[in-house]
Amino acid sequence: MKKITLKTKLGKILDINADAAEILFGHGLSCIGCPMAMEETLEEGCLAHGMNKQDIAKLVKILNEKEE
Repeated sequence: MKKITLKTKLGKILDINADAAEILFGHGLSCIGCPMAMEETLEEGCLAHGMNKQDIAKLVKILNEKEE
């Protein structure tokens, strides 16, 4: 079972966690629909959308909980 980290590319997150799109959209990351964003890391995408480090850490935790 792969773990999602700050450095996991957005496209890979969708492969790891079937619920990831819904979770990411819910946290304001609508960019996952953009082909260019698929090569961004989770951290890059979150920072581009104005999230702080604490919010990003919470999102990583949620993505890994849903993935289990």
